[in-house]
Amino acid sequence: MSRSLCLLAVAALSLPAGAVAAHDPAPLSQVEGLVQAEAAEAAAVVDAFHAALKAGDTAAALALLVEDAMVLEEGGGERSRAEYASHHLGSDAAFAAAVEAMVLRRSGWADGDVAWITSEGRTTGTFNGRAVNRLTAETMVLKRGPDGWRIAHIHWSSRAPRAVG
Repeated sequence: MSRSLCLLAVAALSLPAGAVAAHDPAPLSQVEGLVQAEAAEAAAVVDAFHAALKAGDTAAALALLVEDAMVLEEGGGERSRAEYASHHLGSDAAFAAAVEAMVLRRSGWADGDVAWITSEGRTTGTFNGRAVNRLTAETMVLKRGPDGWRIAHIHWSSRAPRAVG
């Protein structure tokens, strides 16, 4: 699967939550309720990252990554903010802008200056003339520093929904 398809998974995680089976959006506050209070600011950074990608603001998205951020997807990785910027950032932003993403479940924890936010979602729409319908999973690990929470690690995956029948 393309990196952009996985970004779709990420973008899916930044929008309002809903139940997977019913596909009905639920208020974002229900999703946030699964995030420990100590991790709420880190979760807001994850949302800001996705919003920046969707808006095509790649500079804002990059500003939320630490310099040595690791982005893993489909068995491969980019090992720095600069490597991500030079490879998949543009296509990830284009993909996020073209599709609709929904967070279905989110959890988050923090321990000192480290937080991890896990999200599951669904992304639908059309990208490059092809229909998109993916269930997504994302893990982001964030570090708190002088500038606040920044993303140190992203792991994206997605799959086609199983047919009901």
